[in-house]
Amino acid sequence: MTERPLDLDAVQAFVRIAELGSFTRAAEALDTTQAAISLKLKRLEERLGWRLIERTPRYVELSVRGAAFLEHARELLAVHDRALVAFAGARQRLALGISDHVAGPELPALIARMNALDPQLLIEIRIGSSADLLQAFDRREFDAVISRLDAGRADGEFLAEEGFGWFAAPGWQPPADAPLPLATLAEPCGVRAIAIQRLEGAGISWTEVFVGGGMAAVAAAVRAGLGVAAVAPRMVSAAGGGPQGVEDVGPRLGLPPLPRLPVLLHSRVRDARARAALAALASAYRSAVGESLAISSAAPCP
Repeated sequence: MTERPLDLDAVQAFVRIAELGSFTRAAEALDTTQAAISLKLKRLEERLGWRLIERTPRYVELSVRGAAFLEHARELLAVHDRALVAFAGARQRLALGISDHVAGPELPALIARMNALDPQLLIEIRIGSSADLLQAFDRREFDAVISRLDAGRADGEFLAEEGFGWFAAPGWQPPADAPLPLATLAEPCGVRAIAIQRLEGAGISWTEVFVGGGMAAVAAAVRAGLGVAAVAPRMVSAAGGGPQGVEDVGPRLGLPPLPRLPVLLHSRVRDARARAALAALASAYRSAVGESLAISSAAPCP
């Protein structure tokens, strides 16, 4: 007797739970209810005869069987999607804006994850300031935007919260009896505005010595010893490692502490394929920020 096939909807629900670490987020990504997601997972577990997810009041975690099944589940969904795409028309497009202060060194890996999930999805990404990207989002130029919290806006899905520091080349010292030299992004930049506000509030004079068109340029100026920049540690890190060629000089120089700022996802995506790719990106970004925080907290103080 032939075994009945797996329910692809149930397999998809399992994969989303595993990737997002939440029944609620999986339901949002698949545009359904938490109860429906739970029922699909239960039926899949009954069909396989294994428990795939270990449930606790605080979090969900893959079982040993679930971890082993996850890659097979992803492969099954990928084959299914390729079969459908082979007979589809034009490639679907996802226009995404990402803030300069969000798009860190792990961005290539995040894009690769989206592409692996749906190779036929045409992904268009533009990097810019949060304010500019959100204005373009309101003009419907983007399907989604990942940005820092922007003053005056209360919308968006919370993704993560990230701290900032005052980074400069190792051993760097500001010139004596002169304003603090800053390397910044061009205006409008919310982080720049906050940093200047904190300096002026502490009575510290400052001057811009370098204005970059992107975080890579600002990080290069800092490593070159031009000045200090207010950035998240992740933005001056090598992919997969801690801060590279820089140190947080804030405590040593008595600079004012910088706030932790939330990162938000603004989206009007409704299509299931694009939502799934966006959910995978959001999940990977949360993981990247979490790993960065763990690395920075474990690093020895300079």
